[in-house]
Amino acid sequence: MIPGKDTTQAGKNEASKEKFGTFALFDIEHFLRRILKNWYWFVLMLVTGYAISWVYSKYYAQSIYASNLSLSVSNNTSSYFTPNQSINFIWGQGGNQDGIYLKKMLLSRSHNEFLVKELDLFVNYSTKGVIKSTYLDKTDSPIFLEIDKKHVQQVNYPITLIPKSNGAYEVVLPEEGQSVNLYNYETEGFQNINAYARPANKVIRINEWYSAPNLRFRLVYNPVLPKIKFENIIVNLGTVNQTVNDIVSTIGVDFDKEISTIMIITKKGYNLNSTVNFLNKSVAELQKKRLEDKNIVNKNTAVYLQGNLNNIRKKLDSSAAVVNYLKTSEKLYDIKDRDEKSLTVIKELEAKKADIISKISSLDDIRRTLESQNFDKMIATNAAGFQDGMFSATVTELKALYTKRAEMALIYKPGSEPMKEINRLISEARLGSNGSLKSYYDKYYDEISKIDRKVAEANSDLSAYPEKERRYLDAERGYNMIEATYNSLLGRQNETKMNVATNQSDITVIDPAKNLGQGPIGPNVKLAKTGIIFGMLLLPVLFILIGEVLDNKIRNIKELLNATKIPLLGVIGNNSNENMLTVLEQPKSSVSEAFRGIRASVRFLMDNSEEKGKVILVTSSIGGEGKTYISINLASVLGLSDKKTILLGMDLRKPKIFGDFKIDNKYGISNYLTGEVGIDQIINKTKIPNLDVATSGPIPPNPSELLMSQRNIQFIEELKEIYDFIIIDSPPVGLVADSYELMKYSDANIYVVRHEYTEKYMLKMITEKYHNDEIAHLGLIYNDYTTKQGYGYGYGYGYGYGYGYGYGYFDEDKNYKEPLLIRIRNKVQAILNKK
Repeated sequence: MIPGKDTTQAGKNEASKEKFGTFALFDIEHFLRRILKNWYWFVLMLVTGYAISWVYSKYYAQSIYASNLSLSVSNNTSSYFTPNQSINFIWGQGGNQDGIYLKKMLLSRSHNEFLVKELDLFVNYSTKGVIKSTYLDKTDSPIFLEIDKKHVQQVNYPITLIPKSNGAYEVVLPEEGQSVNLYNYETEGFQNINAYARPANKVIRINEWYSAPNLRFRLVYNPVLPKIKFENIIVNLGTVNQTVNDIVSTIGVDFDKEISTIMIITKKGYNLNSTVNFLNKSVAELQKKRLEDKNIVNKNTAVYLQGNLNNIRKKLDSSAAVVNYLKTSEKLYDIKDRDEKSLTVIKELEAKKADIISKISSLDDIRRTLESQNFDKMIATNAAGFQDGMFSATVTELKALYTKRAEMALIYKPGSEPMKEINRLISEARLGSNGSLKSYYDKYYDEISKIDRKVAEANSDLSAYPEKERRYLDAERGYNMIEATYNSLLGRQNETKMNVATNQSDITVIDPAKNLGQGPIGPNVKLAKTGIIFGMLLLPVLFILIGEVLDNKIRNIKELLNATKIPLLGVIGNNSNENMLTVLEQPKSSVSEAFRGIRASVRFLMDNSEEKGKVILVTSSIGGEGKTYISINLASVLGLSDKKTILLGMDLRKPKIFGDFKIDNKYGISNYLTGEVGIDQIINKTKIPNLDVATSGPIPPNPSELLMSQRNIQFIEELKEIYDFIIIDSPPVGLVADSYELMKYSDANIYVVRHEYTEKYMLKMITEKYHNDEIAHLGLIYNDYTTKQGYGYGYGYGYGYGYGYGYGYFDEDKNYKEPLLIRIRNKVQAILNKK
């Protein structure tokens, strides 16, 4: 049975229900083989990727470093500028409020802006080699650049300083890029100047001013001479705002998971020394500021409490005089049957009330100070009986916002967008602070109401006293209340004086930032190198994949048979001969053997019950697929088997056969069909005794009409009486329909598919006609199949006639070199067999 042919009608009917002619969009097997075939591209991309990654890591990757500083925040502070860790003891506020406040301070604009201005951090130093730039810390540079802040400066404009002899430096500016929009460090704003020519390069000495329309600076020596000498120093100036934003974006603050009062501050940057110096300076300044704030607030509080004590002292003396007068004049110092229990309760309640009223008075002072924006006169919140970290942070923010608004008012108009924005921020902060104060007012007034109700209840027990005695008791209660207020203020004053006397920063550095030779934290060079190498290796895969998806050619025999369900007659290898007469000139080749196999397979397509000659029609989709080559060699192998055979060149539009057989094409089938010559004049003998050839003849103007004419049908019938086999080299069916008409009179139809040439979509029509029973006795020949892929590519050994070499069996195999994979396999097998 011909492979793939189902001779049962049931099978044919079942097959007709299937969807034929559909090929897979992607052939994974061929894709993998193409990858193996193009291995050298992967080696090239691997080497290229490694080279690129090496250059990137050595010359382009900017290392990012990080340093850490850990500190502890104590909980003995008394100022809302330095909020207490225990503020949650009254109002149930949880969390590390003091740590949150300190974090806010570390990341605040005001704190970092102070550092930027104090340390001139807007002056950035670097040095450049052949390719890569390296960022420097200020202390790494042999000289410092000191700008004239009264002069406008161009920012983000590289200034190159090249060392010269005798301590001089050449100032080299870019060839272009000078701007008329310059920055003023005093107003922190930009202003325009008139156009100017590029400043010339100039050699200056230390402490000599360099002046240009867009720059004014001088160089000063670094008091600590760096160990490394640089061929150049590149200085870039930045704006204060830009520098502050860059710094804040690189600072991280975390809290210890076990002890919430311990903070770990991290600073990232391109230079390790810069991060270390900044962290230590930042925390040192914060410690100093916190101590100053605490002292200011404590001193303000002490003055405030002393003033209140003086006033209360006067009231206390006056109240004592009234009580003494009543005792001596009215003889009321010994009241009989006094209700000491009720009097004691009233005394305690009124003492509490006096203390709360004192706190409300302090609240009033804090509120008035906020409204007047006179923050230098602020008193501590513990004078009002509370400590609230969030409130203190809001007040600190308000203070910074008011200061910033005053600075901005010198630059911007009142109705400008920046002024509107800062006014909005001030309103939000004031709303937050007023809301906090209101909550304490409400709390205190609620407590006073409760005390008043309890006092009223206790007073009901004293209503039976005579009027004079009740008057004395009221005077005594007033004295007690004033005395309680005095004692409360005196206690708070003593606490404040103690704080002033023993005050120290509540920030303790546990581990300062140090340069311990830490390695960079980024970028991840290994990951980047892996990504580059993988990306380069992915390029050939991508190109092969795109080519595979876009490629629509037949490459796989198995897929061909599964899609068409048409029998395969045989597979023909690549023709290495200079002409088409392979069977005649290379009879011992594997290709010739393949044609002998096809000769045997064709018999299964035909009805062998008739004794007349058999007509075998050979066609294909388009030209170039080898149908003429198949026709010639199939006719040759039939002729050599003592079967009287004739080859008809019926591709009248493109005659070919005559050249290989060296036959004159002056007269051929086209002449016979038009009646110009007889049948004997177009039949030519060949080297093979049993093989005759009828060439196409001159190209006629109406080839289709001639091929489908009754004279052509009679011509074929006459030949069937003379010859055993009539081989018709017909036109390709993908271009003209002539072959479909001729198939009605053929006994076997051969459709040629060429490896890596025939398009998949071209097989759809012939497949549909075959399964719709419009064409019978059809078989495929797979032509021009190469063996460089090795064993069994596409379909396996079953139909190997010519597509797999015989390893020395055939003549052309003597120079055959096995594929690499086959050679490796054979070597391994040989080693294993020896063992």
